[in-house]
Amino acid sequence: MINARGFKVFRQFEPSPVPFPDGREHTTVAIVGAGPVGLAMALDLGRRGHPVVVLSRLDFVAQASKAICFSKRTLDIFDRLGIGDAIMAKGLTWEVGKIFWRDASDPVYRYDTRPLKDQKRPGFVNIQQYYIEEFLVEALAELPNVELRWGHKVEAVTPMNDGVDLHVTAASGTYDLRAEWVIACDGSRSTMRRELGLDFDGRVFQDNFLIADIRMKHEMPMERWFWFDPPFNPGQSALMHKQPDDVWRLDFQLGWNVDRDAAILPENVEPYVRAMLGDDVEFEREWYSVYTFQCRRMDRFVHGRTIFAGDAAHLVSPFGARGCNGGFADVDNLGWKLDCVIRGVAGEALLESYNVEATAAAEENHIHSTRSSDFLTPKSTASRALRDAVLELARDHEFARPMVNSGRPSTAIVFDSPLSTPDAEEWTDGVRPGSVVVDAPLGDGWLLESIGEEFTLLSRGWRGKAPVGLRVVEVDDRDRLAIERLGLEEGAAYLVRPDQYVAARWKSACDADVEAALHRALAA
Repeated sequence: MINARGFKVFRQFEPSPVPFPDGREHTTVAIVGAGPVGLAMALDLGRRGHPVVVLSRLDFVAQASKAICFSKRTLDIFDRLGIGDAIMAKGLTWEVGKIFWRDASDPVYRYDTRPLKDQKRPGFVNIQQYYIEEFLVEALAELPNVELRWGHKVEAVTPMNDGVDLHVTAASGTYDLRAEWVIACDGSRSTMRRELGLDFDGRVFQDNFLIADIRMKHEMPMERWFWFDPPFNPGQSALMHKQPDDVWRLDFQLGWNVDRDAAILPENVEPYVRAMLGDDVEFEREWYSVYTFQCRRMDRFVHGRTIFAGDAAHLVSPFGARGCNGGFADVDNLGWKLDCVIRGVAGEALLESYNVEATAAAEENHIHSTRSSDFLTPKSTASRALRDAVLELARDHEFARPMVNSGRPSTAIVFDSPLSTPDAEEWTDGVRPGSVVVDAPLGDGWLLESIGEEFTLLSRGWRGKAPVGLRVVEVDDRDRLAIERLGLEEGAAYLVRPDQYVAARWKSACDADVEAALHRALAA
């Protein structure tokens, strides 16, 4: 369905009425923006029992060409939020990527997105963003403490010492909303960022890419295929992978000096599609668009009682699927910390660790994306010669393959976190503090499933007294793979944060060690 504003609509909602026309109301948390990050943030905090109001300037979920590729780490987050099984049932799993060069029909090499097997979730799942949003909306409908307001636009923002005042307009009137905390998830053109006069700096890359989402029945493997300098797009690059509902994402590098409006006309897109797939393949248009990618971010994500997440805080190129996956990482990082602050378990200083960790993650994603761009589009004759030499060597030589960069697949970021307790003993294996726990079978389930919404002590024979609020999960001697991946000797233990990141570990720990590490992890 195409609405009156020209948007292709996946799901339409009735505009929400104004709760107190020309009046004022109060909530604990207001989330501005109802894209995937804002909805996931509402679900995270709502499941923890907090009153949440979500303000969406739109009254629909758009059926547009947005994120489609969700990493294993994001799938683990979806499991924690209770929507993992629904996404797996609808999505398409892929773990193999292939790199092609020029006119060769055989790939230069192939790679596995999940080299470590025996984990609950695969390396990646492809599913359209609008399905993710639909699953999130349905999950939120089950929470009486979360209210989704469609067609409510923030017009003015006033920071206060104990909260934020938002002036909101809707079709049926205006009102003022006082929120103790506001989370800005309102995208790259963030109203919240503009109203607070905050910078959004970085780099815009001088290149254009054509996205052609098409619907076709043609059978091809569930793999990510990437071409450097293919005959159907000489001197440029191209990408192809499948989505649910027989929809395929085709991506063609166009170069900088193109007419963007003309580039998406069907008569100009279809020659690219035919050249890639062949003249005999029948297809129909789903969505055509042109994008220029950016690596930009705010200097800080925490500004008093207003906290930024997702595209409102940072933008990154799509290579490696780091944009939306990075936004869900923000949700995972922020949710438990704000929960602790609201409940009085920790002071507001804990939120500074979100600023430290989330900005570090954004910066790492920018570094990976910039390197991808430099490899995709060499800026000189010498750099192109080097790129081509790497591709040539990668056919037969293992050492060259890590240098081939068509977009490093998104993985969990490792932090040098102020919440982490450094190792007191030397470890030669296991998972170091600041890293996410590696999944493995545990009993009849999975290791990551055993970590709940609170701090967890993963133990193998630890006999101490757990502090209040700390759950203990014993790793049995039969869980050999979990023991191996954690490097758990007899008597060893890991302190794991609610977002499944390691806060501390010990080969042997006394009660005071655990208490001190928990205290540090809460910045209390």
